[in-house]
Amino acid sequence: MIKRVDHIAIAVSNLEEGLKTFENLLGIKSSHIAEIPDQKVKSAMIVVGDVEIELIQPTTSDSGVAKFIEKKGEGIHHISFEVDDVDKELDSMAARGIELIDKQGRQGMAGKIGFLHPRSARGVLVELAQKL
Repeated sequence: MIKRVDHIAIAVSNLEEGLKTFENLLGIKSSHIAEIPDQKVKSAMIVVGDVEIELIQPTTSDSGVAKFIEKKGEGIHHISFEVDDVDKELDSMAARGIELIDKQGRQGMAGKIGFLHPRSARGVLVELAQKL
């Protein structure tokens, strides 16, 4: 079951410049920065109330985020919803005919994550996140 919006991810070409923009805009500093090698991104989280803004910069030109920026430019990449059990939710959604990118949860910046295909959400990339 979806509990709440966990975070909104914004694809940026340059994380440092993106952080300057959003830290100035929001008046809030980043809570942490990390590289996620298997997703080929460097990520920073800015906590805004009980939701986070995640800025993601590709670390390779062949990453999904790099392809996204090349095709659509910088901007909102995905919306993440918190769930209690990612694997259970992915199974439940697949049973309801929702197209998945991930059949099982995997490690991500937000904990254990799994993505739904944008075709199943009117063009929006949706992530499910389980806090660990």
